[in-house]
Amino acid sequence: MSRLSNKIAVITGGGSGIGFSAVELFLEEGAKVIAADINLEKTGQIATKYEGRFTGVEVDVSDSKSVKAMFDTVENKFGSLDILFNCAGIFPGDDGGVLDTPESTWDQVQNINLKGLWLCCKNGIPLMLRSGGGSIINVASFVSFVGAATAQVAYTASKGGVLALTREIAVEYARKNIRVNSICPGPIETPLLKELLSDEQRRQRRLVHIPMGRFGKSEEIAKAALFLASDDSSFVTGASLLVDGGITAAYVTPE
Repeated sequence: MSRLSNKIAVITGGGSGIGFSAVELFLEEGAKVIAADINLEKTGQIATKYEGRFTGVEVDVSDSKSVKAMFDTVENKFGSLDILFNCAGIFPGDDGGVLDTPESTWDQVQNINLKGLWLCCKNGIPLMLRSGGGSIINVASFVSFVGAATAQVAYTASKGGVLALTREIAVEYARKNIRVNSICPGPIETPLLKELLSDEQRRQRRLVHIPMGRFGKSEEIAKAALFLASDDSSFVTGASLLVDGGITAAYVTPE
């Protein structure tokens, strides 16, 4: 039996990477999916295949009016919300050390990665409450627990904030049938990571810290999100699910 039959799911960042993989998987599992992204070019084939169960909505998660309009679309079309997967995020190439990162980059990263997630929860939770509850999954990162091998101060700070915000919302809504959890991926082979690690030396510096010896795949994170979205995780809230190939478990990495 499909694990998300007739569930209504919003997936931000659904136009590429982890979000796109989650859109495909959640549709396969029977959900009605709203993919929200600033660029939805990649979703055309999905829209044809799952006509009636797929909706694409352009959204800028850092803009409150854009986020509200997106959830208005969800309410008008489906009338309820069961799952919110907050996957939208950025990692600019000039995000570096604390002395090097431009202020504009810091602000942009916090606005999308942290404020954007808050705005989606702020607008999505009322609809979820009217639906009788649901599951919120927020994408944090393994760098919420450890420092990165190469400096990325704005991204790391934003993902630490995601982890803290997740716990706070989970406690607030635990008795209102809304579960809130984080997924903390390690480095994942997405277009964004490939671009950032096009320099082979920088790539190997990241890879050497992963005990499993490889980067993760977006499909692997989507499957973790499916567990947290489904009733299989009905007693899980406020948790941080590490899907990092063993990075945070390792003091040293074997040869």
